[in-house]
Amino acid sequence: MPQPAESDTLSRRHPALPDHLTWEPSSRWVRAVVDGLTVVDTRAPILVWEAGHKVPEYGIPRADVRTDLLSPADDAPAPGRSWRPVRPARRWYHLRLPDRVVPHVAWSWDDDGLDGWLGVTWTPGVLDAWYEEDERVITHPRDPHNRVDALPSSRHVVVRDGDRVLADSRSPVAVYETGLPTRWYLPREDVRFDELVATDTVSECPYKGHATAYWGVRRADGTVEDVAWSYPDPFPAVAAVRDRVAFWGERVVVEVDGVRASSAVDLRV
Repeated sequence: MPQPAESDTLSRRHPALPDHLTWEPSSRWVRAVVDGLTVVDTRAPILVWEAGHKVPEYGIPRADVRTDLLSPADDAPAPGRSWRPVRPARRWYHLRLPDRVVPHVAWSWDDDGLDGWLGVTWTPGVLDAWYEEDERVITHPRDPHNRVDALPSSRHVVVRDGDRVLADSRSPVAVYETGLPTRWYLPREDVRFDELVATDTVSECPYKGHATAYWGVRRADGTVEDVAWSYPDPFPAVAAVRDRVAFWGERVVVEVDGVRASSAVDLRV
């Protein structure tokens, strides 16, 4: 597709991802619960973005964390055991509950300017639940600069895997999410489930909810690669995608009105 010519007076706009820690205030009431105990309860959190990263974490004022239940850790979590912080923390803390110790629940950032705040993990399976106001939020804090729109469309979407047609629809719902490729959610009657293999993969998104239905295609070596997913009970803001099926344009070919859809992530790091 033709693109405008860039010059000293015209350039493409890209989301800014600074090369240093950034923060901004939030007025949301934020709580975290584990084993029936509220371990975070704040009305004055901040959002903290690590250098070059799109997803923020909450910085919680120390006074609003049950620091009486925290004890310093002598080590950091093993790789893959914690989503964030991405760069090394200054100090990690374990959470000591009446019946157990939960390791590596909180950390302090390695920056003097954030000495008054603690990060508290959102990694699944560590704490039981996070809330913004009275709504449960999953995966990570919602970014106030991130927008997700689910728009019904009449565009023609065809999904192919080699010579096989996996789906063909003229009534998709387009999901536009800041910085991510457009995803096309198709009615189930337009999907060739006989060409797909159901898998036990699940995932979650703070903007859309729990994707608990996944399908893959069988590759030549016999393995099954996930290529599609669905949200049976999405959050109200994207209710239009309920029970529809979306495909990864990175793993199969998604054509929209006869043109292959871009699967590039529109972020500049």
